Formats: sequence, structure tokens, C-alpha cells
Amino acid sequence: MDTLHYLGLGFGVALSPYNLLTALCGTLIGTVVGLLPGLGPVNGVALLIPIAFALGLPPETALILLAAVYLGCEYGGRISSILLNIPGEASAVMTTLDGYPLAQQGKAGIALSLSAWSSFIGGTIATIGVVLFAPLLAKWAVAFGPAEYFVLMVFAVTCLAGMADNKPLKTAIAALIGLALSCVGIDANSGVYRFTFGSLGLADGIQFIVLVLGLFSVSEILVLLERTHHGHQAVSATGRMLFNLKEGASVLATNLRSGVVGFVLGVLPGAGATLASAVAYMSEKRLATRDNQFGKGDLRGLAAPETANSGAACGSMVPMLTLGVPGSGTTAVMLGALTLYNITPGPMLFQNQPDVVWGLIASLFVANVMLLIMNVPMVRLFTRILAVPTWALVPAIAIITSIGVYAVHSTTFDLFLMIGIGVCGYILRKLDYSLSAVLLGFILGGVMEDNLRRALSLSNGELSILWNSPITLAVWALVALMVALPVLRAWRSRKRVALQTAS
Repeated sequence: MDTLHYLGLGFGVALSPYNLLTALCGTLIGTVVGLLPGLGPVNGVALLIPIAFALGLPPETALILLAAVYLGCEYGGRISSILLNIPGEASAVMTTLDGYPLAQQGKAGIALSLSAWSSFIGGTIATIGVVLFAPLLAKWAVAFGPAEYFVLMVFAVTCLAGMADNKPLKTAIAALIGLALSCVGIDANSGVYRFTFGSLGLADGIQFIVLVLGLFSVSEILVLLERTHHGHQAVSATGRMLFNLKEGASVLATNLRSGVVGFVLGVLPGAGATLASAVAYMSEKRLATRDNQFGKGDLRGLAAPETANSGAACGSMVPMLTLGVPGSGTTAVMLGALTLYNITPGPMLFQNQPDVVWGLIASLFVANVMLLIMNVPMVRLFTRILAVPTWALVPAIAIITSIGVYAVHSTTFDLFLMIGIGVCGYILRKLDYSLSAVLLGFILGGVMEDNLRRALSLSNGELSILWNSPITLAVWALVALMVALPVLRAWRSRKRVALQTAS
């Protein structure tokens, strides 16, 4: 009953006219920021913190604004992923796998509306989870140390091979390329230059924005030019703009499962929406029956990552509020906003300042509803991007991409590096390698290395720390299963062919 009482208090805060207007502005800003490739929720939230503080917003209003921007970015990141095959942020990488093929089939409106609905379900499931299980899950998240996180990342990398049943080896090689790219730059511990080839421009490593825009944006420009040269038809939106009840029902089970997966992984500090969307996508692909069309425009392949990344965004609020530990990069920035207001997050925050905590939690429900109402009617407007002719679309993508990369360090080296990565990405696409696996390998590589170093520091170099706890043993068992599955699948396929030949 106390929970319902405090939730009612939170809705009293979140539904005040001033906070409602703040949430509306935040969701709109977040959607626009998520739409622009390279900005992402971290930059969107970081840019608004000094503005919120300068305007003298009360702490609960400032948090409502930042949370609305965060959720809006998760919604907006899908737009460029589906329409242009360019992820707006890291968590939208998996959305390109089935979202863009759906757009190529003329179903951009269906894909956009269904992804908005999936994001709403994921956010709602996770917010209910925050209300019901926040203290319990916060204690569970503490059980994950550096060793557990390292093994979890190993599991995620081995799962990447399951993204493409017909080419697990190529997908594994692509993931290894991504892991190798994450090692470029100065080693944080020893100060040694790694794989920089004497170039000072690579001393800080390859920036995520440079890699993602090179792999996806530049290579997509080359593909568009190639299609135009060969007389292929441009992608266009035809038919319905909204999904129907049958399509919604077909992905409902996926929504429910992926929402839970996103919330649980969002609670883990540092796991984030990127890992949640990847795990949800691969889990649903494993569960799919013989009508599996993942990677070719399967609605379940679109719904799973979109549900999971919104669920993870809401779930990441749990460790931030209950432990003072950021659940993602964005909540790390929000944690800084709390310190500006002299608010100390932790278990006592729920008792000392319930209006702030429960106002934020209630605003997650409000922001999800606002984003659904805002995004669905705008589907037709978003799909107008596909009506832009190639001769205008290609320069526009090139200009936005160049500005986004140049804004990171203001160096021309990053521009040339992006072009080089884009050409390599184009070659990988022609050879049928997964660019998403490269990018996910790059993202997970840095986290893997950091946690491996921490784990070995705690154990004085003893590798046994990586399999000493029940959690690590359970995850290693899952890793072995993921490695064995492609081999077993190949053996069964050969056996089936041999039986057919014999008959």
C-alpha cells in the first residue's frame, strides 16, 4: 500500500501543468536528437543540464526533463535506422537489421508505427518493474562484479554468431574485427600506443561516432550511388502507414519477453540498452519457428530491439536511484545533475525526498504515453524522407554525416578516417559480412577490456576469478551452448542433406 501511496504522490508531481509542459518539451527534443545520427541520449541530456540549472528548474522538474529527453532519444533513434539504415545511436544498431528491409519493401510506415508501439510497451513494462522491484533488483545488481561483467560480454559476443544462421563464421569474424578496432589507441594503464601506426590522430582511439557513420552512413551512400547507377528503384513508402491488429498481435509475445529482458539488463550497471537490444534480438531469433525471416524484414526482429532498448532505458534508473551507481552512460550524466542539486542518490533518497524519486518514476509513464501519441501521427511526416530523390538525399546525408564527425574533435583526420572506414564497410557489405556485428564487437570490446583488467587487479592476476562464482559458471555454460549451437546446426543440416540424397 505504501508503494501505491508514493506512486500517487509521484503522479501528483508529474501531472502538474508545469511538469507536463516540461515533459512534452523533453520528449520532442529527445526525438529530434535521437533522429540525428551521432548525437544520442548522452549528448542530448548533457546539453540540457546546464540549461535546466540556469533556468532555476526545481530538482524534480529538471529530472523529469532529462528523463523525457532520454526516452525520446530511444524513440527517435529508430527513425534513421529504419528509413536510411543509419543508426541514430548504438542501441538502434539492431533495429537496422529488420527495420531497413521493411522500408525497402515499402513498409516504412508500418515499421515506424510498430516500433513506436513496441517502445511504448517496453518502457511501460520497465517502469512497472521500477515501481515493484527497484530495491530488490538493486541488491541483485550489486552481485555482478568485474568478472561477471566480463563473462557476460563474452556471452554477448558469442551470441553474435547466432544473428545469421547461414553465415556464423562470417559474423564471428566481423565481431572479431570490431573487438580489434576497440583496442586502437593509448592503453590506459601502460600508456603504450596500440595499433596507431605512428598516427597521432589514432592516439585517442577510434571514436564511436566516426565508426558508426563510416560503417553505415558512408557505405550506405556508396550503395545508393551504386543502385542509382544500375537503375534500381529508390526505397519508397507505399500502402498503410500504421500496423494492423494482426501484425500487433503477432509480435505481442515478443514485446512482453523483450520488455522483461530490457528491464533486467537495464538494471545491471553498465550493461545498457545496446546489450539489451542485442540479447533480445538474438533470443527472439532463437525462439522463432520455421517461418524465420529475421534479417529480411521480420516484424519480430524489429519489435524485439525496440522494446528492449526502451525497457533498458527505464531499467537503468534503478541502480541510479537506489545505489547511486549509473546504469548507463546517460544515467551517469543524470547522476551529475543530481549532484548539482545537492541530492545524494541511494536507499535513503526514497525516504528523504520521495517527491523527487516518485515524481521521476511517474514521469516515465507520462513520457511514454506522450511519445506514443506524438510519434504515431508523425509517421507520415517521417516517411516523407523516402520521397526525397537520391540526387538530393545523398548530399544531405553526406553533409549531416560530415558535420556530426567534425563536431567531435574538429579535425579533418576524423573525416578522412570516416571515409576510409566507409569504403571498408562497403567492401564488407559486398562480401556479405555483418556491419552490425562489427559495431557491436567494437562497443563491447572496450567494456570487456575494462572489466577484465578490474577483475585481474582484484585477484592479483589469478584467472580463476573468471569462473569462481556461481554467476560466472552459469554464464560460461551459456557461452559453451552458444558455441556448440552453430556446430550442431551445421551437423544436422549435413545429416539432413545426406538422408535426402540417400532417399
